[in-house]
Amino acid sequence: MSNTGPIVWELPPWIGEELDLGARLASDDAKMRFAIDLAARNVAHGGGPFGALIVESSSGSILSVGANWVMREHCSLLHAEIAAIVFGQHALRSHTFAVGDYELIASSEPCVQCLGATVWCGVRRLVTGATVEEAERIGFDEGPRSPNWRAELAARGIETVTGVLSSEAKRVLVDYGERGGVIYDARGSAGG
Repeated sequence: MSNTGPIVWELPPWIGEELDLGARLASDDAKMRFAIDLAARNVAHGGGPFGALIVESSSGSILSVGANWVMREHCSLLHAEIAAIVFGQHALRSHTFAVGDYELIASSEPCVQCLGATVWCGVRRLVTGATVEEAERIGFDEGPRSPNWRAELAARGIETVTGVLSSEAKRVLVDYGERGGVIYDARGSAGG
């Protein structure tokens, strides 16, 4: 086995330059608009068409952001939700968001990996834009999710709001697909 040293992930510089990370996002629409803008800008900078953020519920302040950096970082785990969770928990110096009242905002419904992370990370609320079917329509494989995933999250105390600004979120996916963005899968395929 060969380790090449520590893995260090940092936000790309464009995030701080192009986005107002100090914004207070009062409504679900404002939160989703931020996630969609993040996804669209990520595509413009060579990343995948997904954006996510962790928001403190009562203040609307952004704790962390993430975008799809799978291809950029050579890591199948670095979906937008996972990146936002990693950066957020690191900022809190906690393995769980249950130390406060946090929510996950994602430009698309979670794939099977991100759904599992949502269950375990301690958020109390999940807000999504585009549907999984829309991501799959352009070629992404979102995995074997339970058809009852919303009820399963509710049983764990996680409120779910879906379809927020869905047509805007879908547009980022469609544009990505039409431009020939990289569609990758677990079998090692990267085409599109």
